[in-house]
Amino acid sequence: QPDLVERLISVDISPVSTTPVSEFSAYISAMKAVKIPDGLPRSAARQLADDQLRPVVQLPQLRQFLLTNLVEVEGRYIWRVNLEAISHHLADIMNFPVFHKPYPGPALFLGGSNSPYISSKDYPEIQRLFPKADVQYIEGAGHIVHQDKFEEFITAVLNFLTPP
Repeated sequence: QPDLVERLISVDISPVSTTPVSEFSAYISAMKAVKIPDGLPRSAARQLADDQLRPVVQLPQLRQFLLTNLVEVEGRYIWRVNLEAISHHLADIMNFPVFHKPYPGPALFLGGSNSPYISSKDYPEIQRLFPKADVQYIEGAGHIVHQDKFEEFITAVLNFLTPP
């Protein structure tokens, strides 16, 4: 329903079929395997979880991002996100929604320069489905663009959202 969308931003994903990255299922498995004793202070719990994730999730910034989902509930630490649902639907999550009618409004495809998820081979499909699309990359950012380069990400989003 393109009439309900004034402007569209796609962050580090393009409208092509994406083969799920094998690391993501390994990350989810590692998160499921984290064991934290009840009653630990938050800082100790996060450090313990970080230590347990390190062998599988080697990038420190990615581990820190995942750890934002570790929350304390009644003295126990759990993951805020539904890991079971994510693991069962990873292929759906990793793919762009399928549609055939172009979106006529302004669109921004904002990728990280160090991420493989928006490449020049995707440009024809982006232009076909989003004829008013602008593709931009944030230098030095990986897939988690908003964490890697927060200020640059916010600047790009605000510049796009501000009407000309």
